[in-house]
Amino acid sequence: MLRVVIIGYGEMFTNLIAAALDAECNIVGVLRRETVKYHPVIRKLKDIFCPSLEYNYIRSYKLPEIYTTKGVNSPEFKKAMLKLNPDIILVGSWGEKIKKEIYDLPKIASINAHPSLLPKYRGPNPYFWTIRNQEQVSGITFHLIDSGYDTGAILAQEEVKIYPSDTGETLKQRTVLTARGVACELLKALSEDIIIPLQQREDKASYYSYPEGLELDFKKTAEENYAIIRGIHPWGRAYFFHKTTPFAPKAVSTYIEDNDSIYTDAGRITNVNTKSKTISVLCGNNKILRMSDIDLYNRFDRPFTRNYISLDVKEGDFIL
Repeated sequence: MLRVVIIGYGEMFTNLIAAALDAECNIVGVLRRETVKYHPVIRKLKDIFCPSLEYNYIRSYKLPEIYTTKGVNSPEFKKAMLKLNPDIILVGSWGEKIKKEIYDLPKIASINAHPSLLPKYRGPNPYFWTIRNQEQVSGITFHLIDSGYDTGAILAQEEVKIYPSDTGETLKQRTVLTARGVACELLKALSEDIIIPLQQREDKASYYSYPEGLELDFKKTAEENYAIIRGIHPWGRAYFFHKTTPFAPKAVSTYIEDNDSIYTDAGRITNVNTKSKTISVLCGNNKILRMSDIDLYNRFDRPFTRNYISLDVKEGDFIL
């Protein structure tokens, strides 16, 4: 029975725990981000009064927690690993770059779950970038951890289809569920056989940093703008300016329509509806982006969105 340590946060973390349980591994320790992020007293209070998904999951399966406030590269984490003597360290979403002295500790390997088809879309948020770039397929990759960012040899991979209506949130939900199945089969295989890692092709590699370029450009196509709106949800909001006032559309209430208006120039507002908080804008490919239930971008301005639209936003206005 494989002895596994799992570190991470969020849905990827909990699905990797589920995968290890499905594979009948012995989970000898788990490290969640809250342990590193918060002072122990604050963390304990949070666990009592506002428990996270990760904490509830760990508690429900009575898993042994690893406590360190210094991160995975700390002497205290290393000491814990030497005591636990794991066969595998499995990582699902983690902000630190793990040092060689740590990822070399397990008997078999330290493995990371990355939500893209490596070597494409290395980096911190492939969910956003694959939708932003209008890809039709993403995926999940399990690879050996090495000294680079998402550069280690590949152990297992599976595609995840991207649908035209996908947001970053829905793509993530399907990806982590796929990761559970792939991780389960990988752990079973590692306990029974030898897997030959496949080196990544650097000539096919791409790296994307944290999401950027969130301002809409209506000279571009409606699909390009819609992809930004969908991709950044739920981590942030795309935006555009009407005069000097920023607006933030919502992914779930934005649609692409054919142009049946009298307007022909990109950036022109073709329809305004104060009641539904709708602003429709013609894009560069002669399609309209209809943005309903829109908000003023700044949080404290949002209650005044309808008032601003009724007073200042008019059909025929031009958005630069």
